[in-house]
Amino acid sequence: MPSLAFYGSSLLSAYWNGAATYYRGLIRDLAGRGWRTTFYEPDAFERQQHRDIDPPDWAEVVVYQATEGAARSVIAEAARADVVVKASGVGVFDDLLLVELARTARPDAVRLFWDVDAPATLAEIGAAPDHPMRRVLPDLDLVLTYGGGPPVVEAYRGFGAKDCVPIYNALDPQSHHPVPAEARFSADLAFLGNRLPDREARVEEFFLNTAAGLPERRFLIGGNGWEWRALPENVRRIGHVPTADHNAFNTSPRAVLNIARDSMAATGWSPATRVFEAAGAGACLITDAWTGLDMFLTEGEEVLVARDGRDVAAHVEALTEERARAIGQAARRRILDQHTYARRGAEVDALLRRALSARRSGASA
Repeated sequence: MPSLAFYGSSLLSAYWNGAATYYRGLIRDLAGRGWRTTFYEPDAFERQQHRDIDPPDWAEVVVYQATEGAARSVIAEAARADVVVKASGVGVFDDLLLVELARTARPDAVRLFWDVDAPATLAEIGAAPDHPMRRVLPDLDLVLTYGGGPPVVEAYRGFGAKDCVPIYNALDPQSHHPVPAEARFSADLAFLGNRLPDREARVEEFFLNTAAGLPERRFLIGGNGWEWRALPENVRRIGHVPTADHNAFNTSPRAVLNIARDSMAATGWSPATRVFEAAGAGACLITDAWTGLDMFLTEGEEVLVARDGRDVAAHVEALTEERARAIGQAARRRILDQHTYARRGAEVDALLRRALSARRSGASA
């Protein structure tokens, strides 16, 4: 059974951690394909105080203190693994982890960087001639990304990556599926997302301005950070929504809204986890427009697309319960057929086994 050492933000907590669902879906599927994963996550940003799953039986989770000594201690454990993964956005000692994990991995082990925010990472690398990624990239076997399509692949190769493969978000049907609606999440339009600097203007345009222009309609916003933001009177805020409540959050409103961050909207090919969660629950999704959307959902049939806040308002006013249900059901069928973590896991499994075989062949030559 091949072993995988994965250094990421958190597997146990989705608190200020949008990658949690992505990690869980992929690692659980890989376990079914014979991979033994140890996930290393720091005790940082109050995530351990806001766990939304217990340690799973499909991965071992090692929580370490957010100190350099503790980080170096878990780095040393990478020498036991067949595949060593450093994910972006761990949040503490990222540069140390990047450099030292590549150095610590065995000669016959696969080394890879898994980028869950490629537009931001690439912008950092481009702005810093001495960025440690420039030194490490040529020695890595592979870069995997959460999304980004051709622009991200070309950029990483330009910085020296041997190869870069997007592994897009997907649906875990065991976790995200239709459930009965709940009155606490009832609304004409709901948005779930943390308050982030590079999404705030788009949230204002696509959600808050829409709400202000439709005072007779009901709007719901979930996520961290909105308690400090003035909102229109017809917008109800509910704070952090645990993963266990995401299904009800998606099935209860007439429609749910996806709003990409600035960098991901500009790059394209970056469907958020929320897109697949909503589709999996059979929700009617309204999304802002971005290049590559048609790779996942068909506009007008499986998703409603808005180019600005006026489009969102038009969709909200025109949407009937019958059409919302039809769009949600069509989206669920498409995602179940083409975009599950079983499909993504098969792709990752093939990539890792091929890279591992090449490493072992090279080490024995």
